[in-house]
Amino acid sequence: MIEPEHPGIPVIRQCELVRLSRAAYYYSPRAISALNLELVKLIDEQYTRTPFYGVPRMTAWLRREGHVVNPKRVRRLMRLMGLEAVYPRPWLSKPAKGDKKYPYLLKGLVVDHADQIWSADITFVRLLHGFVYLVAIMDWYSRYVLSWEVSTTLEKEFCLEAMERALRYSKPEIFNSDQGSQFTSMEFVGMVEACGVRISMDSRGRAWDNIFIERLWRTVKYEEVYLRSYETVGEAGDGLGSYFHFYNNERLHQSLRYRTPREVYFGMQREPQPAQADSVHLKEPCFLS
Repeated sequence: MIEPEHPGIPVIRQCELVRLSRAAYYYSPRAISALNLELVKLIDEQYTRTPFYGVPRMTAWLRREGHVVNPKRVRRLMRLMGLEAVYPRPWLSKPAKGDKKYPYLLKGLVVDHADQIWSADITFVRLLHGFVYLVAIMDWYSRYVLSWEVSTTLEKEFCLEAMERALRYSKPEIFNSDQGSQFTSMEFVGMVEACGVRISMDSRGRAWDNIFIERLWRTVKYEEVYLRSYETVGEAGDGLGSYFHFYNNERLHQSLRYRTPREVYFGMQREPQPAQADSVHLKEPCFLS
């Protein structure tokens, strides 16, 4: 929004108009060091394999791999990545004070048809010199990914956009998520409840309450993210877009009797919908230092 060469409005006045400090405008993030970049990649992969590893175990594992690191560095990198032990997934969605919480409604529920339960979650996706966040909304019965968004921040907007696009397909009977502020915000909850959808939320420390989307993250990382080396946010969006198209339309799932999620979700009675134009939610990129 700032035009440094504008003939009539100086940069300082433009910053005032958009409520941006000059320091923020002129700030240039430091590039990630080669060591930190390598450590981030190793931590990401090892955490996906062993989500119960905290700072002490992760530090010990890195040392066994030949890296001279101390717990302070490992703790700092894991916090930047949104990772913590015991809770077996990245804690990227932290609750906000005052937001309404909902009970978990899925215990003992038999999932036997499409649009019975949708769920959403956020995960970390590494880039060559930083990282982005990925949100996806999935139908539990078919494993069909209804929508997804990539963002360089954890603000709620990219989750709102993903949910709005998913609701263009259909609507679920129950929508399940964690208790993160992105999903408990008035805007998000209002959008879901306005469609007559019941809201369910995981308990703190109960990652497996959302087991199907946890499996999706492992699949996405092992079959796509870890095989690539995304250099930019746009490249990550393109790569993930191609993968989700493959996942929905071509990848055979053993749990679905070797059918694709699209075949199960739309079924014989459903009219297939055109592919969604998923987008990338771009803001200032996240950099590790």
